Amino acid sequence: MKIFYSVIIYLFLNLSSYADYFKLPKDISSGDNFKKSLPSGFKKHGVKIVDKKDGFPVRSGDKSLRFEVRSGDCSKKDCKNNSQRHELKGKYFKGEIWIAYSIYLTEDFKSIFPAKLALAQIHQENAEPSLMFQLNDDGYFADRQMRGRTYEKKKLLDFQSMKGNWNDILVHTNLTKDQDGFYKIWVNNELKYEYSGLTTEGKPNYFKFGIYQSSLQRYSWRKDNQPFPIQIVFYDEIRFGKSREDVIKSLY
Repeated sequence: MKIFYSVIIYLFLNLSSYADYFKLPKDISSGDNFKKSLPSGFKKHGVKIVDKKDGFPVRSGDKSLRFEVRSGDCSKKDCKNNSQRHELKGKYFKGEIWIAYSIYLTEDFKSIFPAKLALAQIHQENAEPSLMFQLNDDGYFADRQMRGRTYEKKKLLDFQSMKGNWNDILVHTNLTKDQDGFYKIWVNNELKYEYSGLTTEGKPNYFKFGIYQSSLQRYSWRKDNQPFPIQIVFYDEIRFGKSREDVIKSLY
C-alpha cells in the first residue's frame, strides 16, 4: 500500500510540474524552455499561441504569443503585494548570452502609470531583477538594477510609437558579479544602450517576459478617472544563443 501511495504522489507532483511548462513552437522561440511564472494565478486567457491566418500580428513566420492581463489576474501572493501578471519564465543561466525578442502593443493599449509595468526582465534566482524593461506614459525603458535599486534608466522607444508596431529588442550581456560584465541593447538594429561592470549578485539568472503589473495602488492617482484597463501584448522571435546570428537570423 505504501508503494501505491508513493507512486500516486510521484505522478501527481510530476504531472503538476509538467503542467506548469508552456511549450513554444520553433516558429516563436528557440534556445530556452519556459514555464508559467506563479502558475497558481494563471488564467486561461493569460497566454495563447496565435496565428496570423486568424488576423493576429506576427513578426516572422506564422505564429506569435499573445499575453493578456485583466484586473484581478493575480496569485494569492501577488494580490497581497498589489501586483498581477501573466509571464513565462525561462531556465537558469550564467555568463555571456545573446537574447532577442520582438514586442507588439495593440493600437488601443493604455498605460497604467504611475503603477509599474514590466514587459520583460532578466531576473536572478531568489533575488531582485538585474535588468527590467519597463513601460510608462513616456516610453519603454531599460532599467538596470541591483538589490532592488535602480542605477540607470535608458529610454529605448517612445510609448505612442510602439502601438500597432513590432519592435525588435536584442540584448548581448555577460551576467556576472565581476567587473567584466556588460549590457549592450539594440532596438530595431540600432545600438541604444551600453554598460560595463558587474551585472548580478553572482546568482543564476533567468529571462521572464509577458505582462507584470505592480504597485497597483498608485493607479488611483491618475487624473483621468478611467477604469483599470485590460492590457494585451504580443511577443515573437524569442531567441537565445551564443552569437548575434543565432538569435536574429529570421529578422535581418
